[in-house]
Amino acid sequence: MGKDVLTQSEIDSLISALSSGGITAEEKEEEELSEYRTYDFRRPSKFSKEQIRTLQFLHENYARSLASFLSAYLRVPVQIQLASVSQVTYEEFVFSLPVPTLVTVFKMGDDMGSSLLETNSSFVFPIIDIIFGGTGQVPKYIREFTDIEISVMKQINSHLLDNLRYSWEDVVTLNPRVEAMDVNPQFNQMFASTETVILLTFTTHIKENEGLINLCFPYITLEKIIPRLTSQYWFKQATRQSSQFYEKAVLEQVGEIEVELSAILGRTTVTLDDFLHFREGDIIQFSQSEGEDLDILVENQLLFKGQPGAVGQHLAIQITDWVRKEEAESGG
Repeated sequence: MGKDVLTQSEIDSLISALSSGGITAEEKEEEELSEYRTYDFRRPSKFSKEQIRTLQFLHENYARSLASFLSAYLRVPVQIQLASVSQVTYEEFVFSLPVPTLVTVFKMGDDMGSSLLETNSSFVFPIIDIIFGGTGQVPKYIREFTDIEISVMKQINSHLLDNLRYSWEDVVTLNPRVEAMDVNPQFNQMFASTETVILLTFTTHIKENEGLINLCFPYITLEKIIPRLTSQYWFKQATRQSSQFYEKAVLEQVGEIEVELSAILGRTTVTLDDFLHFREGDIIQFSQSEGEDLDILVENQLLFKGQPGAVGQHLAIQITDWVRKEEAESGG
């Protein structure tokens, strides 16, 4: 019998409880219903908690990267923090935005779809004012953006998107490209209203001005790489990148170490008696024939063969071949 089938003794106990008033049929029904969780079909949860945590970690790094970039670019202190990561519908995201605001539609990569970057007026106006020589003031009354301001912010937002590359490099190689800009998000209907999106909200502080940045990643855009949005995959990639970084650093350090290189002009054997009678002007004949390659040693290890010559006023040797390990061990 299946595990959900009641035994005869359990059935008898239930009948007895109902008969004695110990439990009512309504209470039994409520108990069964309480085991189920209400599911909202208008807001399906397509991203797991682990995937959301991974996105949170990636964009905490992104926030620090943006703060460093803007501080250097504007030459004023800029603070940016990731405030929240939520899973909402595209319609909820669009209708939560103020008007006017700048919505930048960008393609994430060659094989990926589009996403949105929203920069609101409290973030945009201080930047515009600083770039035009001001102190970062915000207009007393919020107004529409001018064409010049939109053009300037298009360049700024391109830089903001470029910083996504570094935050995502352990997951996927991005190549963000601006596709369009709009000042009224409600006119942007590029995704279905019920499309599930990941919404990342950042708080910004430019001098005394507080602002907001929103990144919106539709599920359909991230669908291909969602399996990579796990701590295990990220840690594996990050470890590999870290190993490559340290390997490169070690190689750079090792590359500065000086080693002794010598070329052996020739070799021969003599008797001890001959050695004791050597005088200035004596000629010693080597075993090498004329034109034969000389041995080149690196830290007393035979590694190359070469031909002697001269460069300017200095003796030199031209490498003609490298010596295999077996040949070096056997004496060349």
